[in-house]
Amino acid sequence: MDIEFLLERSAIAPRVSAHDQRQALSIIAEIAGRNYGLKPSTVLAALTRREAQGSTGVGHGVATPHARLRGLTKMRGVFIKLETPVDFGAMDDQPVDLIFALLAPVEASAFEHLQALAKVSRLLRAGELRSQLRQAHGLDAILALLVQEKQTAAA
Repeated sequence: MDIEFLLERSAIAPRVSAHDQRQALSIIAEIAGRNYGLKPSTVLAALTRREAQGSTGVGHGVATPHARLRGLTKMRGVFIKLETPVDFGAMDDQPVDLIFALLAPVEASAFEHLQALAKVSRLLRAGELRSQLRQAHGLDAILALLVQEKQTAAA
């Protein structure tokens, strides 16, 4: 599962202002609604339920919220970069400014869901990539970095 199959250009928001975790998740839900034909309130409820089970803040200012949703035919992603980091209850207690949300169809196998989540997590574990994403100003630059990192890792 490659990033370019998960993430559309229009599902990237390079400058997002959110005051807290819930507002960040709400913005992700709105973007998912516009891009993938989902009801934002349903997306927000699913992401919030998942966060209640344990934070998806993975450390180094990164979060990977995820949920299974009806109405999707394949895995989808939303990437946002927050102007000001917010508390996400991350395992390292650092606030989060890079968020890659993964949305899976209800019918997706657990293996497929975990494989996509692992790919996103591995990608954002790279310190140099996180630094470049934080410096990137536009959606094309962010998408290019995410796709380029995949190509670099494959080489």
